[in-house]
Amino acid sequence: METHAGTEAKQRRGRRPAAEVRAEVLAAAAALMYADGLPAVTFERVAVRSGASKTTIYKWWPSPGALAAEAYFVTNKTELQFPDTGDLANDVRAQLRAFVQLLTQSGSGRIIAELIGTAQTDQDLSAAVSKHYTMPRRILAIRYFQQAVKRGQLRDDADLGLLVDQLWGACYNRLLIPDAPLDQKFADALVKNTLVGAASSTYRSLLLGT
Repeated sequence: METHAGTEAKQRRGRRPAAEVRAEVLAAAAALMYADGLPAVTFERVAVRSGASKTTIYKWWPSPGALAAEAYFVTNKTELQFPDTGDLANDVRAQLRAFVQLLTQSGSGRIIAELIGTAQTDQDLSAAVSKHYTMPRRILAIRYFQQAVKRGQLRDDADLGLLVDQLWGACYNRLLIPDAPLDQKFADALVKNTLVGAASSTYRSLLLGT
């Protein structure tokens, strides 16, 4: 008679669901990246840590950089969510504060700096950063700003893509060029300075308290 332990062993040796294997590969890549930096993410090391075969990993990701980019986004997806309470300034301030905290207090700043830097010479990584990280977040912010236009909080002619660049681009600038602090005070000032220019006249009065 087969024992319970023997049955469990067979189950572990059997084919695992693809989603489970993929999640374990991403978790392994994230763990290596946060412990030892982007160069630590190799298919060999990820395979050993996750228990997945290198053949499977090669099938799903064109390069270790592409795997690292997706692992970074999956790991930080919750922290990067965009609140929507209907108050433009409060929502953007909350999101930027969370973003600044992520970059400065969790070790993620070093990782995203490595990803951005390496993406300049790695096409697979560049495409993965755009697909899994920067473009989804850009679209999310623009959709939020479109709702703010409908609510009368932003000018009808406001350039929403430029607004994203001004807000989040300024954070990346301070991360990559550390001439000035990247902190909560900066996030708050950035929101007020940027939104005053893009706000409708009515909402601008609320921001300025006039």
